[in-house]
Amino acid sequence: MSANVLLEFKDAVKRYGDTTVVDGISFTVAPGEFFTLLGPSGCGKTTTLRMIAGLEMPDGGEITLQGRTLAAPARGIYVPIDKRNMGMVFQSYAIWPHLTVFENVAFPLRVRGEPKASLRKRVLDALEVVGLSGYENRGSTELSGGQQQRVALARAIVYTPALLLLDEPLSNLDVKLREQMRLELHALHKRLNLAVVYVTHDQSEALALSDRIAVVNKGKLEQVGTPSEVYEHPLTRFVGDFLGRTIILKGTMHKDGSESIVDIQGAGRVLVNGDAGFGDGTEVRILSRPEDISLLGMGEIVPNQVVGKVEHVAYMGDHLEYTIEAAGRTLILPSGKRDNHPVGASVRLVFDPACVTALSQ
Repeated sequence: MSANVLLEFKDAVKRYGDTTVVDGISFTVAPGEFFTLLGPSGCGKTTTLRMIAGLEMPDGGEITLQGRTLAAPARGIYVPIDKRNMGMVFQSYAIWPHLTVFENVAFPLRVRGEPKASLRKRVLDALEVVGLSGYENRGSTELSGGQQQRVALARAIVYTPALLLLDEPLSNLDVKLREQMRLELHALHKRLNLAVVYVTHDQSEALALSDRIAVVNKGKLEQVGTPSEVYEHPLTRFVGDFLGRTIILKGTMHKDGSESIVDIQGAGRVLVNGDAGFGDGTEVRILSRPEDISLLGMGEIVPNQVVGKVEHVAYMGDHLEYTIEAAGRTLILPSGKRDNHPVGASVRLVFDPACVTALSQ
């Protein structure tokens, strides 16, 4: 295994009866990397995390950490949970209500037979890292949701694991606290330089926290890349739709020298960022984000513009939201309040070629 690979998850399969929940997923995680599994409920991301932790046994494939094989069913290898040197924070936090904060955090060390003197120091150090110094004698039921999450994090990092696994740790918090804890989690990751595998269905969390994102759908990986790669250049319609709003128009691919231009059903022509191997005359779809499209009043139609008609204007406080009919599709686009395109007006949609992706129909 390469020195820049900490975890390798290779061709992993997990079935429950006749249902395949994880279907041949492969990825690697580098030392210190924040790697996120993002997808809708039931897509297999939590099962993937549980296989890494050892809470589920894969039916196929291999899982390797720091060059050591943790699970390989074909070779009869399965390393128990307590021998994997991983910390995990569950969605429910799994805080024991009958124990103090100190005892909750100390539990993994006691299981490992940590000497009493060093145990106390490591627990207090972990509580300091998560901002809970002075809380060690509190009862767990006396804590707020955010404080309970910090206890769970302290317990996960107290024995310096090689890898930290986080299963939707912010989902039980209210919106304001979730945003605050997102910032704290980001700061904690940078401070510890600890590799993290993070599971979430929240796109904003994934984009804000991750070094790389793996978008999961029906047990398979749709795309793996940096936040900007998967957001700006989705490789599938699912990725484009799941990571925020997507503007999709149909057209025909044309080649003009080294350029790839899509004719949008007579409504305009758009230069695309790469042609994905489409030949001249191929029917394709173009994808772009609403915020990467500008609205202009009518005038001369030039390349990268598509004509549309305003059907509705919604006042959203800090911006206007236009419903526009273009090339047989109904599109919703944001625009500044200073713009003034009344209902019924014809407009030009101006595309940024660097932010346009072509996909097969």
